[in-house]
Amino acid sequence: MEVLLDRLEQNKSLLYIASFLVGVIVLPLSAQQNQVQSVNTYGVPGMIDMPNAYMQPDAEITNSLAYFLNSARLSLTFQITPRLQGVFRYSAIEDYSGAGEGLGYDRSFDLRYQVFTETSRQPALTIGLQDFGGTGIYEGEYVVASKTFQDRLTLTGGIGWGQFGSYGSFNNPLGEIDDGFKTRPDETVGTGGQFSTNQWFRGPAAFFGGVSYRYSDRLRFNIEYSSDDYAYERARETIEHRSPINVGFSYALRPDVTLSGYSLLGDTVGLNLTFALNPKTPPYGGSGNDPAPPPFRQRPSVEESPEAWTTDWINTPANIPVLEQNMQLALSEAGLTLVGYYLDATEVEVRFLNPTYRTTAQAIGRAARALTYALPASVERLSLVSLDQETALSGLAVTLNRSDLEELEDDPSSVQAIYDRASISDAAAGEENKLTSMEGVYPAWSWSLGPYVAATLWDSDNPFRTDAGVELAGRYEPRSGLVFSGQVRRKLVGNRNDSVQQNPSPLPNVRTSGDLYRDEEDEGVFIPQLMGEYFFRPGTRLYGRISAGYFETIFGGLSTEILWRPENRRWSLGADISYVKQREFDQLFGFQDYSIVTGHVSGYYHHAAGFYSQVDVGRYLAGDYGFTYTLTREFDNGWRVGGYFSQTDVSAEEFGEGSFDKGIIVTIPIDWSSGESSIGQQDLLVQTISRDGGAKLEGVTRLYEATRRETQPELERGWARIWR
Repeated sequence: MEVLLDRLEQNKSLLYIASFLVGVIVLPLSAQQNQVQSVNTYGVPGMIDMPNAYMQPDAEITNSLAYFLNSARLSLTFQITPRLQGVFRYSAIEDYSGAGEGLGYDRSFDLRYQVFTETSRQPALTIGLQDFGGTGIYEGEYVVASKTFQDRLTLTGGIGWGQFGSYGSFNNPLGEIDDGFKTRPDETVGTGGQFSTNQWFRGPAAFFGGVSYRYSDRLRFNIEYSSDDYAYERARETIEHRSPINVGFSYALRPDVTLSGYSLLGDTVGLNLTFALNPKTPPYGGSGNDPAPPPFRQRPSVEESPEAWTTDWINTPANIPVLEQNMQLALSEAGLTLVGYYLDATEVEVRFLNPTYRTTAQAIGRAARALTYALPASVERLSLVSLDQETALSGLAVTLNRSDLEELEDDPSSVQAIYDRASISDAAAGEENKLTSMEGVYPAWSWSLGPYVAATLWDSDNPFRTDAGVELAGRYEPRSGLVFSGQVRRKLVGNRNDSVQQNPSPLPNVRTSGDLYRDEEDEGVFIPQLMGEYFFRPGTRLYGRISAGYFETIFGGLSTEILWRPENRRWSLGADISYVKQREFDQLFGFQDYSIVTGHVSGYYHHAAGFYSQVDVGRYLAGDYGFTYTLTREFDNGWRVGGYFSQTDVSAEEFGEGSFDKGIIVTIPIDWSSGESSIGQQDLLVQTISRDGGAKLEGVTRLYEATRRETQPELERGWARIWR
């Protein structure tokens, strides 16, 4: 314990920074109640340093902070599918450069795949690639098996290569298959981003293993034989390899927080703090605090009240304003804004903005209930069009028979029945209807004055940099689909401009000049964004956008986009083109000389099980050509976790640190944690480094995301919420 206290005292700042990262970013999110498995110092299921063959529950996000040797590993682990696990790791390493210059920072990625799940007769078996796309400091591969007996004793054994084959090694048994497996090319700690496939499962191999004993529901003891000789750290004399035996414990402070302590290599001790959450299990059950919707208003039968079914009311003009007011009030009480309507004796079409409900199906259900209280009994067909709150773009027209709603409301198995009876079509086909527009909806404006925070996470010289200040933001909509918006900021405190300048790039400095913009933010007010956008429907299944202004910190100009969404299809196609110029560093109204035409053709595909793919092919801001692939998993409650990478005609040497553009995307819906319906969300982009190659224009509204909730696949996916 004295060794640990000495090391903590030597470098308090590292622990403070790392703990702050976990506390600010992770802890507020941890709210689920799944039991956390034992996680090793690399953030994956394991004993102490060595992995085991188990996986976390599907969709689990595990965040772990391991501290030892004046160093820390902050790991973000996502259970992509029940058998596939991905890891992003940010490590602060003592004497990273080997020149006695203190801490350095390293980023790495892992993938693990469980080949066999555990059964009563068969152990779980997993294959793992560690640091397969980073600098290679932690690079290694392994095959590991684990078996649990009597729900308490777990035995683990495996064979590893690379870092996992560096202690107690022997000739690679795969060399009997091919001589190429006998040797491993020399590892070079470079700028990262290269997939060293010529090293995978090559060179000397070694066995590792261990025993884990669950003493109680909260306490677990671990002992392992490690095949890692810590060559990188030993070369810098930051650790001695006294023993391959590591021992430790894990204690669940609560179901989603675990503290682990361990002795490592007989030379040092450390701590590991783990937080876990699962998007599938929101703390309030997802919109759990919403008030129950009112029942559908049941109409009397024609035989009982023939006068209630009369259609004579349509011939009295004085009735229409009263009914209009009824509809407006009823929809407002349901959290919706009536924009326009068409009404006759037996049918109504209403178009409304949805500022409240994340799923279109829930908005449709609430609107239908509201209209049953606002309209005469003779109005049988309800045609409902939900408009996107930010763009006012229409998607689908969902037509429901009022009699079907009355019949099926109390039937618990009626979700599919009501969907089958509904008529669903593209709302653009009805644009020519002579809708009555509501007064007072447009023009609309809003503004806010308050604090702002801008953060840069996990870059190459600092794990967390942030600015804070005051922001004045405004939004003006003179008519439906036309939006003017912007922000003016004044920085008060921060250190985002204190980073080490990135290595010079042979490409136009479209992103590596970011520090120069942040330097100017200290001088006075600046305008991060000021623009106008027009959204429209050029035809059935088509969406359009025209944008102009200062889109982002670095670029402004003109941009346009068109999107084609075939009816009831999982795929869509789009194209965008922009002419942009680089802004002056002061982020006011001037431009520099650099300009470019950039644009992409994009394909979108909705896979099964909530997976989405996007491929963008075209020209980037630095003039390079290539593609970007994005894979995202979205859950029914709105959580999204995904990643992307770009490959262009820029070589890894020209690109610089990181070798190619890549990142992790996390979207957290507000209603997941609040329990109250909301269309709001928090977006987190983990971009390992911002370079010039593969850089895309930011700031403009992308049509696919703006219209996705209003499509038939999304409507069907969330249809069960029509009764909520």
